[in-house]
Amino acid sequence: MSKIEEARKILIEIGMPVQQQSDICCLTLLALTNIKKRTSWSEAENPWLRIHDIIQFSNTHYKASYAENSRETFRKQALHAFRSAAVIEGNMVATNSPNYRYRITDEALILIKAYKTRKWSNRLSLFLQKHESLKDKYSSKKEVSMIPVVINDKSLSLSYGKHNELQKRIIESFAPRFAPGSECLYIGDTTLKSLIKNERVLSEIGIEITLHDKMPDVVLYRRDKDWIYFVEAVTSVGPMSPKRIEELRILSRNSRSGIIFVTAFPDFKTYKKFSEELAWDTEIWIASMPDHMIHLNGDQFLGPR
Repeated sequence: MSKIEEARKILIEIGMPVQQQSDICCLTLLALTNIKKRTSWSEAENPWLRIHDIIQFSNTHYKASYAENSRETFRKQALHAFRSAAVIEGNMVATNSPNYRYRITDEALILIKAYKTRKWSNRLSLFLQKHESLKDKYSSKKEVSMIPVVINDKSLSLSYGKHNELQKRIIESFAPRFAPGSECLYIGDTTLKSLIKNERVLSEIGIEITLHDKMPDVVLYRRDKDWIYFVEAVTSVGPMSPKRIEELRILSRNSRSGIIFVTAFPDFKTYKKFSEELAWDTEIWIASMPDHMIHLNGDQFLGPR
């Protein structure tokens, strides 16, 4: 039996669904345990690996041919389910960070090292008996790193990271000051790509979302003025550049509402880094100075104040 088939047998026996018994899932398990074709399961390890490392391991040691753009496939098909099943854990940084890594949990490693030995049946029974408590344990570790936020009067959580910290401040500091009474129609998350997506209201105001549209990080709608706020939260990439404005104008081409383009930065240092990329006729909000805005609006505000 090949190592891929042995990995599949392990996944079956620990109760993973059929979708998580695919070759991608088997290769992910082999990479995360550092099991090569001639490695014994008793030598299994649990190093911290990026998805890039998993892809490279699969291509190098199992003659696969996965490209770097298949990272999302590995994440969705294997890693999300493995994490939910307490087979792996993350290293508690933001999931969109280049430093995000996964590894086999210590409990799963003890089980995997016993595969094809007389200890397997006993350790499998123990693992399955503890499975629900293990899921709770690793779920609790994940919850600790979540960012609480109140959106549309509902208490929700964003995954941990600088980008989502800034999104929280957009909702809780920017909106009350500069979009009072507005409703959040869309907010992305580094893990849950669309935490809030009110497609009904977005459609009503002329914004039809397709799979190919890249939404702004936050969309607010102020009904009393019929204003839409497109807000980009920028910590490392993605300000309201002329190219980005053009993309959003295409997205909102059927809307008759007034549209405001906002780039939000965590601090002045980050703003300065991107200042030359920003488009005219846009707004700048800096979270460390929440009561003020910078207007790149030419002569619209020219005159005595």
